[in-house]
Amino acid sequence: MASEYAGIDGTSTEKAIAPWLSIVGLGESGLVGLSEDARRAIEAAAFVFGGKRHLALAADAIRGEARPWPVPFDVDMADVVALRGRKVCVLASGDPFFYGVGVTLLRQVSVQETVSYPASSAFSLAASRLGWALQDVECLSLHGRSIDLIRPYLHAGAKLIVLTSDEKAPALLAALVSEAGFGTSSFSLLEALGGPHENVRHGTAARFSMSDVDPLNVLAIHVVADEKARIIPYSQGLDDALFEHDGQMTKREVRAVTLSSLAPRYGELLWDIGAGSGSIGIEWMLAHPSLRAIGIEQHPERAERAMRNAEAFGVPGLEIVIGAAPDAFEGLPTPDAIFIGGGGSEDRVLDGAVEALKTGGRLVANAVTLEMEAMLLAAQARLGGSLIRLEVARASPVGSMHGWRPAMPVTQWAWVKS
Repeated sequence: MASEYAGIDGTSTEKAIAPWLSIVGLGESGLVGLSEDARRAIEAAAFVFGGKRHLALAADAIRGEARPWPVPFDVDMADVVALRGRKVCVLASGDPFFYGVGVTLLRQVSVQETVSYPASSAFSLAASRLGWALQDVECLSLHGRSIDLIRPYLHAGAKLIVLTSDEKAPALLAALVSEAGFGTSSFSLLEALGGPHENVRHGTAARFSMSDVDPLNVLAIHVVADEKARIIPYSQGLDDALFEHDGQMTKREVRAVTLSSLAPRYGELLWDIGAGSGSIGIEWMLAHPSLRAIGIEQHPERAERAMRNAEAFGVPGLEIVIGAAPDAFEGLPTPDAIFIGGGGSEDRVLDGAVEALKTGGRLVANAVTLEMEAMLLAAQARLGGSLIRLEVARASPVGSMHGWRPAMPVTQWAWVKS
């Protein structure tokens, strides 16, 4: 049955289907831990979706047809959406809206069509077992994701609670954390939280040797940095030595100004044309987890190097397109910002970037050659924008003393498309 519902401003907006979809969060205690309303939602459903473990935990309350999730998992939720208007219940782990299936569902149906009954998340349970203040903890899901994503969070003193994929993940994470120089970090393995087989074990990353690990586990890490730990600072303009490169990269001082000019904002996409080591795209993505970047690089060996750097910095989602600009632009999603490196470029690359950029998007181009500088001066005269000149000198030995050695000056053009 359809009914009107109020929008955010309190006004009536459109007709919506009355709630037909229940989303029930389950803990390892199963039905025992549910409220009466949550249990009734399961009992009243004509169709109950969930993983095999969830369906088994709720079996005594299921009166309708139990449907395990398909393999591979359908992120479009086609089977659920096809039953719109029927009584449907979806079972989830813990809090369905904290790295859970509830988020996936609400990409396909409106919140007005649902009634939710969340349970405690694995993060909340882990924090309570350790006595950690949850607001001071970094909560990270690596379920079905690259374990390299943990790297930016490895800072001395940080507390992390990490949701893993399976029984193998804790050992893999311990090896990664140790290799990065945090081997003395404390590792707490929390298994089957909230259920009859709950178990908590403690150790360190370097000496992790726990066996018979339950596939349903989270790791709590209190980070301790060794003397040579690879710590990725929060600032822009990271040390060049942190990157693998062949010398052809935007150096840290210029990179810091370039990232400031690109001004990353929530959820935006960057094109890094002439990606080289990938440093600009990597630092763009490190600014916030919502940011995305595509590096365009015509030299395969540099493209491979950029991907290795992306993994080492914990942003494995950096996409590298091997090809020459502007031909490589074809088929790529529209960027919010574009960076063009300073080694030299053709007019058609700049023209293609200007055309591809969305309205309101930002373009930043650096020139170190006279030819590219002339191109940027002409672009500024034609389109507007701002020009700055960056000159950096570094102290280096001169015999038994030291002197200033200037780097090549960089001309930077920054422009917003209107």
